[in-house]
Amino acid sequence: MERVLLSVINSLQDSQKGFADIGEHLKVESLKRYFLAESLKRASFRGDLEEALHQHGVHDIKETGTAVGTLQRVWGDLKAKLGSGDHGLLETAESSEDETKKIYADALNQELPLPIRQLLADQQAHILASHDFVRSHRDALAAK
Repeated sequence: MERVLLSVINSLQDSQKGFADIGEHLKVESLKRYFLAESLKRASFRGDLEEALHQHGVHDIKETGTAVGTLQRVWGDLKAKLGSGDHGLLETAESSEDETKKIYADALNQELPLPIRQLLADQQAHILASHDFVRSHRDALAAK
């Protein structure tokens, strides 16, 4: 269980940083606010999972993020600097959300205690809705 939750926590750390970074570069104010709020939500999800680990006796939690997350943030920053606009930033965000969705799906395929499984499933529902939000806004910007 520890390995599974640490994997999700690292992915959430990437997601938290990614939403904050992209949110800073977005031009559309409502999207900017959404991305910054999502960053805070990912921090909250991490806190919930860290608390679950603490309750199971794991106290030495090293959050490192992932190499893929770091690359995606660098790519997003580069797109912003090159002027790809909100559409390009939303493409980067959606790609990152695809990774987060996969991490959650993999985690929920493991044998986990029911309270942990429920916590992950609730978080996954939010992640899926966020992914759909980002994709629909990306598509709307592409149609303009």
